[in-house]
Amino acid sequence: MSEHLIFVTGHLAHARLERILAGIDTSAFTYEIVDIGVKVAALMTEDIIVRRLKMPIKADRIILPGRYRGKLDSLSQHYGIAFMRGPDEVADLPAFLGRAGKPVDLSGHDMRIFAEIVDASSLSLDELTRRAMQLADAGADVVDLGCLPETPFPHLAGAVRSLKKKGLSVSVDSANVEELETGAAAGADFLLSLTEHTLQLATKYPVTPVLIPADAGDLDSLGRAITAAQAAKISFIADPVLDPIHFGFSTSIGRFLEARRRWPTIPMMMGTGNLTELTDADSSGVTALLAGICSELSIGNVLVVNVSPHTVRTVEEHDRARRIMFAAKQDHSLPRGYDAGLLQVHDRKPYPSSVQDIATLAADVRDANFRIMTAPDGVHVFNSKGHSVEQDAFEFFPALSVETDGAHAFYLGAELTKAEIAWKLGKRYSQDEPLEWGVGTPGKPKDRLRLAEAGHTLRGKKDKTT
Repeated sequence: MSEHLIFVTGHLAHARLERILAGIDTSAFTYEIVDIGVKVAALMTEDIIVRRLKMPIKADRIILPGRYRGKLDSLSQHYGIAFMRGPDEVADLPAFLGRAGKPVDLSGHDMRIFAEIVDASSLSLDELTRRAMQLADAGADVVDLGCLPETPFPHLAGAVRSLKKKGLSVSVDSANVEELETGAAAGADFLLSLTEHTLQLATKYPVTPVLIPADAGDLDSLGRAITAAQAAKISFIADPVLDPIHFGFSTSIGRFLEARRRWPTIPMMMGTGNLTELTDADSSGVTALLAGICSELSIGNVLVVNVSPHTVRTVEEHDRARRIMFAAKQDHSLPRGYDAGLLQVHDRKPYPSSVQDIATLAADVRDANFRIMTAPDGVHVFNSKGHSVEQDAFEFFPALSVETDGAHAFYLGAELTKAEIAWKLGKRYSQDEPLEWGVGTPGKPKDRLRLAEAGHTLRGKKDKTT
């Protein structure tokens, strides 16, 4: 007879737990899920469980979330059933149960990425096309041609037509009405950014305008543009405009909240470049936060920019962020444990082996080959002749005895440097394997293959864009 398990959970993890259990082989057990009535596992107490998990209960084991901190023994005695903690993260449940789970499906999203080529006017058609195709490969859905103030763009129409021939969606971004009209006449799909005073352009051409306030921060002005577009039956996107930190950032977040309150169903855009470009912080974290705001407010369009070198992977980061947020939203879950693509600098679980695990392994080694591992106390190097722990790769070399073996010394130098970097940053290190930097590095064929196996490539056509 198969074992019967009861999984006790809270509101936030319930839907995701159901989905994960539905995706694994349960031939060896039956199960049921009990929502104990708290929001998160950390709020679960022994008293709450006893009051809400009513007897009699028929089960062989009752599995609590890994973050439950109460006493398991007293619960087991009270119910006469074995209680145990599961993994801290619900995503790790298949491995905990000894079953292979379905890969996380990141094929869906509900956000359109506009990727701006800020210096489009200074690029030749060939250069511009090459840049546009790179952005599309990285995940951009629309290539935005940026027009610079007082900078001629004589080949704007040709650029629009050229990119359209490549099958790309194109937007033109300018404060110059003549340039906007040139782009629209050439077949641009979107115009950035029209106001209540320039909206008439969108009545002359089959183009979708992105509307902004005529005066900075004036939602009433944006409202008049929205009303006029609706009256003219023009499809549009509204952008309340996100401002940089110390130049109105907090107030501008409030504008997005107010805009969504005033207009619950209209398509909206957020330009994230004022945060990613103008803040000296790793852009993946900033992007995750802004994508989370967009997910909560159902903002289905983002305008991204790469000018600063530290935002070189911004399109890839937005692409991964929109997929993670969409999957978590579908599960009514926190955006945690879905994918490590935005964990570029630190890993959530950097040390697969404890200090004691490594000591036990080192004691059993019978050959002279060096093993390199990391643990919370530093980098470990061991073979049959000894076991050393250091936090600086150079400290190992006096004892390694490879002075006359250039190839071996080179190998150890490379591996130990990599191990030291991983240890200092809190990243997972695996000997002879490259360090993983998420979407922070170019050319991630493994990630692309995984997404393709889930039903899509990184560009992803299976979207639900607002």
